[in-house]
Amino acid sequence: MSAGTGGPGGIGGADLIEEIETPRSAPTRRRGTRQRPAAWRVLIFVLAAIFFLGPIAASFKYSLFQNNGHYGFSNYSQIVSNHDLRNSLFTSLEIAGVAAVIVVALVLPTVVLVRLRAPRLTLLLEGITILPIVIPPVVVASGLEQLQGHAPTWLVSLWFNHPLTGLTPIYVVMAMPFTYRAIDTGVRAIDLRTLVDASRSLGASWFTTLIRVVLPNVESAVLGAMFLTVALCLGEVVIATIMLYTTFPVELVQVGQSGSGAEVSVALSIASLLFVFLLLFSLSFVAGRRRGSTSVRVI
Repeated sequence: MSAGTGGPGGIGGADLIEEIETPRSAPTRRRGTRQRPAAWRVLIFVLAAIFFLGPIAASFKYSLFQNNGHYGFSNYSQIVSNHDLRNSLFTSLEIAGVAAVIVVALVLPTVVLVRLRAPRLTLLLEGITILPIVIPPVVVASGLEQLQGHAPTWLVSLWFNHPLTGLTPIYVVMAMPFTYRAIDTGVRAIDLRTLVDASRSLGASWFTTLIRVVLPNVESAVLGAMFLTVALCLGEVVIATIMLYTTFPVELVQVGQSGSGAEVSVALSIASLLFVFLLLFSLSFVAGRRRGSTSVRVI
């Protein structure tokens, strides 16, 4: 019997291939037809857009107002021409970058170790990492201020002498509730034990396994944790103000309190908001490309 013909009541080879390539249960949809969203969904979307974009649009219009009574973008140029604003921005970005790296270096190995070796400590670790939310930042800043005022000279020069060393450890602790849960969610989404066992059986060290096996599979979660840390560092004012550090948010507040700098403060706030939005967009773009490249390699 040939491969293309079947016996009585049988299925030929060509018919079998056609059955596999075009399954009968595949749903068909007419071209050119698109389901309309429900009216209540459109209404909620419009109300949410007005609620969020309305104040931003009003602030943007106010930030364009100049001293001569006309509208322009001269207020946005203050971030380049103003020496204090530029230095405070560089300081905040430096703190944000260092804090984001430290957070990932601390949280990712801890989450992997707890998931593999001590899963019973998960609840304890979640309770510890939630404490920075329970304790108000004002209380933390007051305690640090007392420590700064009564600490020995060597500790002040080592820790409190510069905003980078004084604020980075504090921001790392404050970011723990968000970064821990972001990374823990990413680790839960993968088969961690299988990946680690396969890597270790091939002779890789723990450091190599963490960097070259675990980290690429939770890259989206790690980028999300870093983004949350950067957003926190660029928006925190209370602790930096009480500890007398001049960061970019503190400088924005000081400019806004001056008699002729309200428009400049609003303009720089809009610029920082745009920067955070672009950071979030780039995070989504990188995560999307990562998922696409991973699917291609699997095929």
